Amino acid sequence: MSAMFRSLSVYNYRLWFSGALISNIGAWMQSTAQDWVVLTQLTNHDATAMGITMALQFGPPLLLVGVTGWVADRFDRRRLLYVTQTLLAMLAVTVGVLLLTHVLTLPLMWVFALALGVVNAFDAPARQAFVSDVVARENASNAVALNSASFNMARLIGPGVGGILIVMVGTGWMFLINAATFVAMLLALSLMRPGELVPRVREPGAARLADGFRYVAGRPDLIVTFIMVFLVAAFGMNFPIFASTMALEFGKQADGYGLLSSVLAIGSLAGALLAARRDRARMRVVIIATGGFGVISLVSSLMPVYVLYAATLVFVGLCTVTMLATANGYVQTTTAPALRGRVLALYMAVIMGATPIGAPIAGWVATTFGPRTAIQVGAIAGLVACAIGAGWLAASGRLHRSETRRFLLTIDETRPLRLPAPTPEVFSDEIAGTTPIELPADASPRRRSGHDRTVPRGV
Repeated sequence: MSAMFRSLSVYNYRLWFSGALISNIGAWMQSTAQDWVVLTQLTNHDATAMGITMALQFGPPLLLVGVTGWVADRFDRRRLLYVTQTLLAMLAVTVGVLLLTHVLTLPLMWVFALALGVVNAFDAPARQAFVSDVVARENASNAVALNSASFNMARLIGPGVGGILIVMVGTGWMFLINAATFVAMLLALSLMRPGELVPRVREPGAARLADGFRYVAGRPDLIVTFIMVFLVAAFGMNFPIFASTMALEFGKQADGYGLLSSVLAIGSLAGALLAARRDRARMRVVIIATGGFGVISLVSSLMPVYVLYAATLVFVGLCTVTMLATANGYVQTTTAPALRGRVLALYMAVIMGATPIGAPIAGWVATTFGPRTAIQVGAIAGLVACAIGAGWLAASGRLHRSETRRFLLTIDETRPLRLPAPTPEVFSDEIAGTTPIELPADASPRRRSGHDRTVPRGV
């Protein structure tokens, strides 16, 4: 199997990938239906109401970040996913029935969005960290990129099919179809071989919620990554608002909106597959992709016709997923295993929690000044994020003049990170036999004889 798909050689990961692909197709069909319901059935093209819906849906991960990260580190992630995936299916059935019976109102949709956000707040960090339980550490970056490929393959299929089905049978059925696709994920979790999962790393501090915050605070590279992702997620990744309002501006209906989401997914899938080919996640790729996102978003806002706007979305999707997949892989592969759940909860809170801040603003700008202006605000955010990343890169000493070419700058990827001091490990025979300790001067015959050495425990 080629290096791009090496994680698929693992039985448990093949199950996970297949179940996630089917479930994600249903999720994108539901997302397309939800956006269209708010914009055309529950309001009269009110993008602000759509922004509020997104804020309620993506706000809980930010508010509950400490608890959700701790839960992902403290409990069995496979069992936790059983619970969250079942609850998400039940929520989808509820809204589908309310739509088919013509009972759903905008306040009820907001309640659903909030409930969906709360469940997703616990599901997302567990799902992200579970990838590291399924594959070995050396394949984690590849597995994360393939996860992104699965997500965007579903994004390629789901919105297009969903947009067509909305026109044919209505929005309510999209929620029921999504509920049915959760069976694939639950079946995949059931068929996994628990004995082949990577053993979890635990430590005495696992119950301390603040450990994740302290760890990130001691990692300037993670702080810069989080800032860049936050700016783009808050102001540039409000694609449901941008695409739906632009579709209406071009005189399109739900199928036209769904097609824009699928076109965006073409570039997103390409970005995910390119990320899967790389041997490891690099900060410079995150920075370059962020700048590319800002430039191409600005270009997309100037497109005069539907076809040209759709064409630019391919490159928007490529830059977006390259940034997100690489940033996710970088966070996963450089974070201490015992703290991975809490750090990933912070990362997911940055992405999902940025929406409650940016979506209402984007919705208001789109309603007041037009969708093109809202897209331009997101483009500026991407360019600012790129400047912040480039500034850190230069200040960190990794960017310097090339030794072979006078006017060329190079990036030193081998410069070591300054990691926070690790929390003391759980005492075990293995650690006792391999960890050196310093002997006091008055207790060590070697020191009294002039030798300065350490003696391993257990010797």
